[in-house]
Amino acid sequence: MTAVLSSLTPQLRQYLIVTGNYWAFTLTDGALRMLVVLHFHQLGYSPLAIALLFLFYEFFGVVTNLFGGWLGARIGLNRTMNIGLGMQVLALTMLLVPSAMLTVPWVMLAQALSGIAKDLNKMSAKSSVKQLVPANAEGTLYKWVAILTGSKNALKGAGFFLGGALLTLLGFQGAILVMAVVLSAVWLLSLWSLKEDLGRAKNKPKFSQIFSKSRAVNYLSAARMFLFGARDIWFVVALPVYLASTLGWDHWSVGGFLALWVIGYGIIQSVAPYFTGKRSGRVPGGREAFLWASGLLLLPALIALSLTHNLYPHIVLLAGLLIFGGVFAINSSLHSYLIVSYARDDGASMDVGFYYMANAMGRLIGTVLSGYLFQIAGLTACLWVSAVFLATAAAISLFLPRA
Repeated sequence: MTAVLSSLTPQLRQYLIVTGNYWAFTLTDGALRMLVVLHFHQLGYSPLAIALLFLFYEFFGVVTNLFGGWLGARIGLNRTMNIGLGMQVLALTMLLVPSAMLTVPWVMLAQALSGIAKDLNKMSAKSSVKQLVPANAEGTLYKWVAILTGSKNALKGAGFFLGGALLTLLGFQGAILVMAVVLSAVWLLSLWSLKEDLGRAKNKPKFSQIFSKSRAVNYLSAARMFLFGARDIWFVVALPVYLASTLGWDHWSVGGFLALWVIGYGIIQSVAPYFTGKRSGRVPGGREAFLWASGLLLLPALIALSLTHNLYPHIVLLAGLLIFGGVFAINSSLHSYLIVSYARDDGASMDVGFYYMANAMGRLIGTVLSGYLFQIAGLTACLWVSAVFLATAAAISLFLPRA
């Protein structure tokens, strides 16, 4: 492996190491989310209380993406990556305290650190692609972004399964300890191997430049906020709690189903270019973003109608969510390509960071609504609001540049 890496260009070698770090982090991040949801549901926490455990995770994701892109452009993506890995190790360590100390404020604080860590890693990895691909190779750029995004989500799905399995086999603290030890080893290796200032801007950007001045980036960011809010309204809290409480699934089953969902989602993301223009020799633009978002909004509406009228509700729910995952994956991959394409060449992490700030804002809104709506009105209400969010994302996409 060392011989293979040494034969690559320094820039590509650094990018591959960053990607490997991102994958390792993502596995633990998915497992931690599933551990927290299932463990605290088992302790009798309400859906809204579980959602609040992730409130700081999502809120500080917003803050981190807003400032992280500026930080990455100033100090280099290798440093932001290592800071993120170290903070995730600290977040996991905080959850190793005795069970009596696992209060809501303490878990929220640990989740805040995890949220900062996650978005530093995401911003670092995705901004690196802009440095790797030549400016005029848009098709190659789309392919590399799709592979990176898809593989990350496949690993996050594996993390969901890992979280459910570790909770069953080792208990909450045993699972956290295993993940903390493994990620610590990855972090130490990263500190030793990441040496290049990948992604550092030639001209030091001013703090006042953190907000994007690009019309395309701003509209895409707004569409992304509603797109991911639409997913997390039902996915973060409502669906796993519904599967456990209404359908009576155990930890293995809940973790396994959500894992397969996200793994399939990641695989489809990786091949999204084949569905959005590559076969015809062109790259997608705003028109494709509108069409795919418009098609996606029909799915939660149809599932909600099935639940309301009791028309094979559980079969339609599970099948519908699998289809939703596939179509959502294409939307997500398309968006991920567009932001890297729209981003400025020098200091790309600033535009990417601003965009993922909007992504985190959508996740924050979706997480809170997931717990609140499910608690007061059930899964059907979550699905209807999801459809409204998707309609809004589609409408905003009409203002994006055509390919």
